[in-house]
Amino acid sequence: IGAVVLFGDSITDGSGSTLDTNNRWPDHLARRLHNANIRLGILNLGIAGNRVLSDGLGVSALARGEREVLAHPGGTHGIVLEGINDIGLALTDIGIPRTDPPPTAADIIFGHQQLIERARTRNVQIYGATFLPFAGTSLARIPNYYSTDGDTTRQTVNAWIRTSGAYDAVIDFDAALQNPEAPLEMLPRYDSGDGLHPGDTGYEAMANTLDLEFLQVAEPGNAR
Repeated sequence: IGAVVLFGDSITDGSGSTLDTNNRWPDHLARRLHNANIRLGILNLGIAGNRVLSDGLGVSALARGEREVLAHPGGTHGIVLEGINDIGLALTDIGIPRTDPPPTAADIIFGHQQLIERARTRNVQIYGATFLPFAGTSLARIPNYYSTDGDTTRQTVNAWIRTSGAYDAVIDFDAALQNPEAPLEMLPRYDSGDGLHPGDTGYEAMANTLDLEFLQVAEPGNAR
């Protein structure tokens, strides 16, 4: 008995899903756990607009991680899907030009490493999720959310998540939702319509990507 803490931004919060239908990917994961008789709760700690390194819509992941995830009563597992806003909001912060330098892939990776190290001290299994494709993103207030430089950063961070062995396990949302004919974009049937957030079908696909055996590993540090 325990809880899986889902730590992220608007994609974890469920933006793009149909309102009042419980079609966020955490909802679909909760149903999978129930059907598999795995006694773990789901704690959705997604905040729209949240970032790993910088405050904005909510304090940064580094600032809130200890309080909201690692010290949460009953939290035995954590899934981190966060960092795309560090990339997409690097130049314009919700319509306001930014003057600080854009975060590099190394900066974002360092933030993830900090979250992992803190999880180790709490004996929490910590899993890393790759960032979804976002080419073609159309957000009215952030017209330059997507850039080729930003996508290079995304792919560099994703490669680190997949290959570093830093996380106890990897959930490859990028591979699961990308369009095989245009890998930098989300598959149209999974897209809510803005190129960034999945719709109901996409969120279900995300939940189905997770190997439930990951949630039955007791000891942290066993990277897969």
